[in-house]
Amino acid sequence: MIAIVDYGMGNLHSVSKAVERLGREALVTSSREEILAAKGVILPGVGAFGDAMRNLRETGLDAVVRESAAAGQPLLGICLGMQLLFAESEEHGTHEGLGLLPGRVVKFRGDYKVPHMGWNELNFEQPSHPLFEGLAPGHVYFVHSFHALPERREDLLATTDYHQPVTAIVGRDNVSGMQFHPEKSGDLGVALLRRFVEIAEGAKA
Repeated sequence: MIAIVDYGMGNLHSVSKAVERLGREALVTSSREEILAAKGVILPGVGAFGDAMRNLRETGLDAVVRESAAAGQPLLGICLGMQLLFAESEEHGTHEGLGLLPGRVVKFRGDYKVPHMGWNELNFEQPSHPLFEGLAPGHVYFVHSFHALPERREDLLATTDYHQPVTAIVGRDNVSGMQFHPEKSGDLGVALLRRFVEIAEGAKA
């Protein structure tokens, strides 16, 4: 079973349906016990960073997500959920994140269209990473106005190009994140989500 964290913000339905289409059980939940009992945990997110962190703190789910990560459960952040994994964001002020990955989230700056929206090609920075096993780079779907700057180069698994290199996939140990929406990103998005689920199934009996 894959737990999808319900903290009041996120594309819960589309993510749960995507997991179910892989033939796996998806449970949308805010229960600490159910989250910690799952084989893997997905932290979705749509909206503003500060609002999301406030919801997580008010529900106590920030501590649950940190506990899950510390216990070694495979954890995947999607879109805003990926950004929440970092230490802080400058979106509408400075906001503290979950701090699972060192780095910060900043606004796109330049004379080009924001938000970054549409299909862009992934560049695998670490092709041998387990998430990419059997996969080739391709296009996935992005919608975001802020992007993550990982502090450690080794946490950067894939990038895309939008007038600059942009963080697309991050990961360290059991914690990973995708800036794009894998459930809306065609065959490659589905394949990446499947690889996360497979890794989760192998990590916890």
